[in-house]
Amino acid sequence: MTAMRLFQEKGYESTSVADILKAAGANSGSLYHFFHTKQDLLLEVLRRYRDGIAPMLLEPAWRGIADPIARVFALLARYREALVASECSYGCPIGNLALELHEPDPPVRQAIATNFDGWVDAIERCYIDASARLPATTDRRALAVFTLSIMEGGVMQARTQRRIEDFDRSVAMLRDFVALLERQAKEQRGTT
Repeated sequence: MTAMRLFQEKGYESTSVADILKAAGANSGSLYHFFHTKQDLLLEVLRRYRDGIAPMLLEPAWRGIADPIARVFALLARYREALVASECSYGCPIGNLALELHEPDPPVRQAIATNFDGWVDAIERCYIDASARLPATTDRRALAVFTLSIMEGGVMQARTQRRIEDFDRSVAMLRDFVALLERQAKEQRGTT
C-alpha cells in the first residue's frame, strides 16, 4: 500500500494526500471513495500492520527456529538487519507513528496500542512456551513488554546516533537478563 510506504519514509504529518495520490497514480475521487479523511487512511494502514504482524514480521524472523527464546532474539536480529541495511535510519513503523503523533485522536492511539499489543502478545507466547526454563514467578507479559521497550529504545538510539552499537548493547543486556532468569530457574529446580 502506497500510504504505508510513504508514512514509513516521510512520516504521517509530512505525507500529504497529494503525495499519496501521485505515488499511487490515483485520483482523489478513488481515494475519497474508500477513505473520507487522511486519518481514515492511517487507521487502515495501522489495521494492515496489525493483521500483517505474522506474515510480515514474525514468520520471516522465525523461519526454521523452534526454540522460543531463540525466536525472541531472532526477531530482534531482524530489526538489527533493517537498521544495518538502512545505515541506522530504519525505524519501527508503529514506533515512528507513536512518537510522531504527539496526542493522536483516540481511534489512532488505540490502533497504535493494538499494534504494540500484538507484538507483545507474540513475544509473551515465546516466554510462555519457555516456561520450564524461567522461574515460575516470572511475569511473562512484563518480560515481553520489557523486550519491546529494549527493541524500541535500541532502535531509537541507533537512529539518533547512526550507529548499531547502542542497539547491540540493549539486546546484549536483555540476553544477559534472560540467561540470568534461566540460571535462577535451574537453581530453583535443583533445590526442590
